[in-house]
Amino acid sequence: MKLNDFKLERFFAKYEFSAPYLLSSSDCESFTAGELLALEENAEEEFKNLWLGYTEAQGSPELREEISKLYENISPEEILVFSGAEEGIFVFMNVLLEKGDRIIVQYPAYQSLYGIAEALGCEVTKWEMKYEDGWKPDFEFLKESIRKHKNIKAIIVNSPHNPTGYQFSKEEFNAIIELSEENGLHVFSDEVYRFLEYDPGDRLPTMADVYGKGLSLGVMSKTFGLPGLRIGWIATKDRELLRKIAAFKDFTTICNSAPSEFLSCLALRNKEVLIERNLGIIRKNLEVLDDFFREHEKHFEWVKPKAGPIGFPQIKFGKNAEEFCVDVVERQGVMLLPGTVYDFGKRNFRLGFGRKNMPEALEKLEEYIKKNL
Repeated sequence: MKLNDFKLERFFAKYEFSAPYLLSSSDCESFTAGELLALEENAEEEFKNLWLGYTEAQGSPELREEISKLYENISPEEILVFSGAEEGIFVFMNVLLEKGDRIIVQYPAYQSLYGIAEALGCEVTKWEMKYEDGWKPDFEFLKESIRKHKNIKAIIVNSPHNPTGYQFSKEEFNAIIELSEENGLHVFSDEVYRFLEYDPGDRLPTMADVYGKGLSLGVMSKTFGLPGLRIGWIATKDRELLRKIAAFKDFTTICNSAPSEFLSCLALRNKEVLIERNLGIIRKNLEVLDDFFREHEKHFEWVKPKAGPIGFPQIKFGKNAEEFCVDVVERQGVMLLPGTVYDFGKRNFRLGFGRKNMPEALEKLEEYIKKNL
């Protein structure tokens, strides 16, 4: 298995910890361990007495119980915990797919959602979203692709979507399930931004709750703002597939960090506090961005996201997105993420607005615009 360089992660490796202003981050404002421990009266003492031995390979019963509360119809036994969402994607792909299989991937996409399949020798059909259509996916293309190819194993979807902030409507979500059920396909649903819908009425059911061959991917990193815990999970009613995934995990991390599992349990017991804090930051920052894009409409345009802490604006001037992003970070210390790391054209860049200091970073970007555009 030969994996290509992960373009997004290589770009972050170069700039994330040197650029003073991060305006591309896909996660929300984080918390300190002290802030989490202060959420419950005895948490600090319990943390001090935490046993640092091996943990259960499937994830601690306490953590799986808390995760199961995020779902309507999933038991703790139908959840497998990983060291981050990335491991869950990697293991799922390796278990389900064989050389010559095909997947359909909502696109643009986080590279591992299609790159691992390509490395396994699979064929990938990119179900492309287009800026001019408001990022709305073409369902006729999806239907035709399913009809045309007989070697499809799974559809890979992501809603709320990275990097566009698009959210499937309930009708679109149900259409994916109906097509998958008719054709016996698994659906791997990346739901790491769930609960960050600006309108709670837009929130979808989880794929794992409503479709027997559906898998839902979750993580502590995005909505909850705790990427340093490195805790993700897969939930599914397909227990035989989950058993195989668990067996493969024995060859990767085996089990997870005990401190991370403890702090994740604590965070999930207080999830409303974390979600409301981060949604408040996002909503406030979106107001600032509305003003920014109105003021700079000759330079940029965007389809305003419906959920999550990221969007995918488009540039209207001469540079391509990668030239622009590299120039901004090297001249002004503001990190944006070019759409080229998604292998998606040369006009778009990812902008993150889930952190408290976004207005300050945006001011620095405006300084660059005044000097250079």
